[in-house]
Amino acid sequence: MTNCNACLTTRNSKHDLTTRNRKMKKIGILTLPLHSNYGGLLQAFALQKNLENMGHEVLLIDLRTTHSSQFKKILSLLKQYFFKIIKGSPVVQPDWTTLKEKKIIGQHTSRFVREHIKTTEKLPSVINFKTIEKYEFDAYVVGSDQVWRPQYTPSITNYFYDFLTSVDNVKRIAYAASFGVDQWFFTPDQTIKCKTLAKKFDDISVREDSGIDLCRENLGVDAKKTLDPTLLLSREMYEKLVYQDGVGPRKEKLFVYVLDRSHENNAIIQKASEFLGLESFTIMPRKDMGSLKASNIEEYVFPPVTEWIHGFMDAEFVITDSFHGTLFSIIFNKPFISIGNRRRGLSRFTSILEMLGLKDRLVLSIEDLTDSLLTSQIDYGEVNKLLDIKRKKSIEFLTNALQ
Repeated sequence: MTNCNACLTTRNSKHDLTTRNRKMKKIGILTLPLHSNYGGLLQAFALQKNLENMGHEVLLIDLRTTHSSQFKKILSLLKQYFFKIIKGSPVVQPDWTTLKEKKIIGQHTSRFVREHIKTTEKLPSVINFKTIEKYEFDAYVVGSDQVWRPQYTPSITNYFYDFLTSVDNVKRIAYAASFGVDQWFFTPDQTIKCKTLAKKFDDISVREDSGIDLCRENLGVDAKKTLDPTLLLSREMYEKLVYQDGVGPRKEKLFVYVLDRSHENNAIIQKASEFLGLESFTIMPRKDMGSLKASNIEEYVFPPVTEWIHGFMDAEFVITDSFHGTLFSIIFNKPFISIGNRRRGLSRFTSILEMLGLKDRLVLSIEDLTDSLLTSQIDYGEVNKLLDIKRKKSIEFLTNALQ
């Protein structure tokens, strides 16, 4: 009897193992090429971590950053200005830094990738099946970030899995994919191709309310709304990264993470600093990239990712014009204001802020920055309850999509 029970136990164990293996998938994450962008790095880290927590084996598909000649960059910029005049399309300034300069200024952010994100080998910026087939992925997840914004991608059809054939028996999922703006900027040819490819997806979720409309009206598919993956991890997870890196505290308490240091935005920062009586600090390269030279390149090195996270931990107040700056203010339950920019698109901000009852934290000009806004308290008890509900639904989406 004992031996029979042992046999039964062994058979059950093998069955359980087979079941677990069948549920576990090898997943490839497809997002924008990684570079010195804190939000881009952390959303990739968070999506991988969540999928791993669900029991899957996950690799981020590590695409080479495209590097065009100066002539091609100028040509691209002129083309964008032409479409701005004709269609009102936004202009995305090209990256003028060389590969050698990128390596120097991204030394700390590259270390974060090496230590915390599991990746494939470096692959060409435009994928074909032969470059990816050896990984034998069971599923692909495209997202998050602005992966469906044509101006930002090496090949927009890649982000709709054009490198897979109709017979590839793999899951095709979009998680919190973002168009970045609430208008349609795909060319007619891109629209036709991506519409056909989108219909092959097993499940699609987007990051913004406007993304649901864009999918339905232009791609002919239904999409759900899910949270940016950075919001799926706990604050303690990010604190752990900081403590592991031994980042020390700061004496300044007004954290300013503003990417567009315009005259108006500087005035907003100054007004808030004086009213709150807080000394400001930022965690960015010390100089604007436009004046980069070989002789002063050390002043352009991006600080470590963990130092950026620690900025939110230390802050008594946050001012940001960054989407992920807004999210990390919320993650760390900090009073904050988000400076919006209509030209660059507001949907990223309004979607999350309206969802959590924080739309009043969005300012578009210095006139919106009132004393009452700077002194008003955010009910983070209520915000965290709402966030927890949305977090569970977002994880449920991933779980169901991967079954």
